[in-house]
Amino acid sequence: MVSRMRVIALAVLALFVAACGSAPATAPTVAPAGGSAPAPAPAQTLRYAFGGGPVGGVFQVYADTLSLIIKEKVPGVDITAEGTGGSAENLRSVQSGDRQFGIVYSGDVALGALGQLPDDPQVYDKVMPIAPLYGGVAHLVVTERSGITSVSDLPGKRIALGNAGSGAALSAERYFKALGLFDQIQIEYLGYSQAAAAMADGQLDGFWVLAGFPNASVREAAAATKIRLIDIYTPGLEGGFFEQYPFYSPRALTGGAYDGMPNDVMSFQDTALWVANADVPEDIVYQALKAVYLEGGLDRLREAHPSASEMGLEVGITGIANKLHPGAVKFWTEQGVQIPDNLK
Repeated sequence: MVSRMRVIALAVLALFVAACGSAPATAPTVAPAGGSAPAPAPAQTLRYAFGGGPVGGVFQVYADTLSLIIKEKVPGVDITAEGTGGSAENLRSVQSGDRQFGIVYSGDVALGALGQLPDDPQVYDKVMPIAPLYGGVAHLVVTERSGITSVSDLPGKRIALGNAGSGAALSAERYFKALGLFDQIQIEYLGYSQAAAAMADGQLDGFWVLAGFPNASVREAAAATKIRLIDIYTPGLEGGFFEQYPFYSPRALTGGAYDGMPNDVMSFQDTALWVANADVPEDIVYQALKAVYLEGGLDRLREAHPSASEMGLEVGITGIANKLHPGAVKFWTEQGVQIPDNLK
């Protein structure tokens, strides 16, 4: 009896030892809900919007091209160019974060940062320049049949100033108010292409443009009717416009760029700036600048519009008067650009 009990005990002990020895090999791993082992979290795609401008405008050409370059060259970024009313709308939407990138004229950035935009006391302190793009050159284009030969002939005439809220419209308002003419002109707010067509149809006497030179809509107007380009620099100088707004600088509309206009006509320019919301990560801005300036992006911009010939590493941050985005500070410092303390 005792012997039989000892045999049973030894058998149970053997089974216990065997089970313990095999547990590491047969114990199942516990899977999470869904039945599969955890995988590394995928990298998050950042979806951004880039504010461009009206159809037919140079802003939109730049926004389209820059967005494509960034999307292709900067990992983890999906960026879309969006048509907008132009500089002022881009300033507001980048400030609010509705768009992360945009193109805004230097004058609007400077006045916006001080809370000095017309009828708009908001301080736009989250709009940070990245790089200068090109000089937006002011054009006052009129038909020969209008009889306008100088700025003093504008009272009572029908002139389109660009889309409402655009950089063109704001620059025209500043200009004509400085000269005391704003309330004497029959003002329309139309995009460049619409204005060119309306002028050719006799519905307008002229239109104002602030855009890269040469401008496609001015060429369109010159092909459809006989035009004149009006000297707006000399009256502005005499009327104190440039003392009031020192971020504008002289620029000639080069003769031969438009049909029927063989001679230079004096005008002025503002610098179109590539800007970003302050909350865009520093490395994204840094990588975007590298893609444009060091990885072939400039060639693509110059193919898209001739005004991009004004861009280059040697230009640096010329035309920028406001604090740069930290990613831009890093990039331009690496390129040997001396950045004043007030822009860092």
